[in-house]
Amino acid sequence: MADSKIINDLFYNKAGLDKKKVANIVSDALKGCDDGEMFLEYAQSESVLFDDGRVKNANFDTSQGFGLRAVAGETTGFAHSTTLDEAAMKRAASTVKAVRSGKGTTLADAPRGTNQQLYTDANPLPAIPFEKKVETLAAIDAYARKKDPRVKQVTVSIGGSWQAVHIVRGDGSTASDIRPLVRLNVNIVVGNGTRMESGSYGSGGRVTYGEFLKPQSWQAAVDEALRQALVNLDSIDAPGGEMTVVLGPGWPGVLLHEAVGHGLEGDFNRKKTSAFSDMIGKRVAAKGVTVVDDGTFQDRRGSLTIDDEGTPTGRTVLIEDGILRGYLQDRMNARLMKMKPTGNGRRQSHAHHPMPRMTNTFMLAGDKTKDEIIASVDKGIYAVNFGGGQVDITSGKFTFTATEAYMIEKGKVGPAVKGATLIGSGPEVMKRISMIGNDMQLDPGIGTCGKEGQGVPVGVGQPSLRIENLTVGGTRV
Repeated sequence: MADSKIINDLFYNKAGLDKKKVANIVSDALKGCDDGEMFLEYAQSESVLFDDGRVKNANFDTSQGFGLRAVAGETTGFAHSTTLDEAAMKRAASTVKAVRSGKGTTLADAPRGTNQQLYTDANPLPAIPFEKKVETLAAIDAYARKKDPRVKQVTVSIGGSWQAVHIVRGDGSTASDIRPLVRLNVNIVVGNGTRMESGSYGSGGRVTYGEFLKPQSWQAAVDEALRQALVNLDSIDAPGGEMTVVLGPGWPGVLLHEAVGHGLEGDFNRKKTSAFSDMIGKRVAAKGVTVVDDGTFQDRRGSLTIDDEGTPTGRTVLIEDGILRGYLQDRMNARLMKMKPTGNGRRQSHAHHPMPRMTNTFMLAGDKTKDEIIASVDKGIYAVNFGGGQVDITSGKFTFTATEAYMIEKGKVGPAVKGATLIGSGPEVMKRISMIGNDMQLDPGIGTCGKEGQGVPVGVGQPSLRIENLTVGGTRV
């Protein structure tokens, strides 16, 4: 695909750069290396926080720069700069040359091209005036406070970014991508006497602000955040012990992302530090469990036309009917493991090197209804929404806190509970899945994944699931 006018303007015309000279700098820097690229980035981002009836914080930022990476074997040389000029690029080239193997290495072939383009060049940030955004946030605040007299605090934020990336490889080939991203968040605190509880709802995607600023859209977000807060206001302490747990569809897939997805990234498996190392072709989950990573969905938070090495994103089946089929790969780990890149080489910005990361990771649907799954449980927990969690990649052990959960008693959803923490091991939990719902959902567009200090937007999803003998940490025995 030829570089668009906006790519040429941002990275060549405005910067006063010559395409051939840039290509020559990259080619010279990567001689004697196995792989590498120059990653150029231009980004704009903004956020507005509305709290206690006023704008509490607002910012707008523009950044640009490049990162030059040379790879020889397992060694990476990396240099970056916020200055887009030949002098800075030549200095970066002299730095990364230190990794050359001196063995007459042949530079790896560039990724295949693609005619697909998920997003247009349009920048969504300036399309709606700042005053209109603040006016909408104020309307959200007023709507939430009028909904229920128990509302004590409303915090609303809206944020967006627009990123243009351009990748130049050692053979002179290039690849580019445009990446819009927006998000709306609503948090509501309710009180009844001395007790205070909160609820939140967020949504977003690689789209414009338009859809999220429509009254029917933000009113639905407020209604959901308030519903969660009021549910928690009437909750009782969660029980503790080993029991059956039913996970709801959609956002609870964050548990799958953390407890299983990270363990399927190529770098951990190449270094054999994952619980899934050397397990391809072996059973790692119950029958019926199929897990996929797909970066090609239009407008989804984790979707990209190409990854940050220039490889087109795709659909990668990780687990099929319980059998491990593959890992998520960037170019370096794929080459060292003699596998194919999967379009999962991602980085936070031009100042970061790429590594294997998830895009949209989810479990496919089964054949049970949610009602059938709940009716099958004599006593257990129904976890609908999650907050934070922690995972150890090597062992797969995790802890996750449910922000909305209920007791299940004799096949019926009972009272809401607070303080429920799910504790277990990702590989073990995957084998304890006994029922899979037919209601697979992707999350509403709120996921950000952290790894080695880098954050990237991701999507998660799953159907309702019944899991046997999962440890629940609670305060009531």
